[in-house]
Amino acid sequence: MNKSFVKFLTDFGPLLIFFIIYYRGGKNLIIAIPPLIVATLVAVLVVYFLEKKIPYIPLMGAILISIFGGLTIFFNNPIFIYLKPTVINILFAIGLLVGKIIFYKNFLKLFFKGSLKLEDIGWDKLMYRWVFFFIFLAILNEIIWRTQSEETWINFKVWGILILTFIFTASQIPLIQRYKKNEE
Repeated sequence: MNKSFVKFLTDFGPLLIFFIIYYRGGKNLIIAIPPLIVATLVAVLVVYFLEKKIPYIPLMGAILISIFGGLTIFFNNPIFIYLKPTVINILFAIGLLVGKIIFYKNFLKLFFKGSLKLEDIGWDKLMYRWVFFFIFLAILNEIIWRTQSEETWINFKVWGILILTFIFTASQIPLIQRYKKNEE
């Protein structure tokens, strides 16, 4: 099986499973969350066995899905799963800021290692843009789950955040091109 196809499945498979079960299970979060948790944990294990290293970002996502999903099921209250995107985005923003301010390291640069080669000022600008984007997503998630129906929130969570992230990432190409290091 193609490695990029497996990567795609491990990235989006759990979400697709959740989406299908939510709609086929009568739009019931309590029914859809356990398969999401299991599929996410299986995806992390698949990535680990394929790459022979711990996938930290997917692992953190799996832990948070397990915690917030578990709380949603235990208390039979969707507020916990609604809060998960807010918490994750705030944690990412804080993590990037803590890396820069306390450890004097740009964690975004460390995360992308050799795949992007930018001047330090480019890395810093890109990192701060991602911080603001994560904060924006957290605020937007709060607005949507507090003012819209559960189904609207789920569609936003599944499709809206994905589209917004794609648009934001694409909008960073000019910055990346401007600060790209010349390879000689």
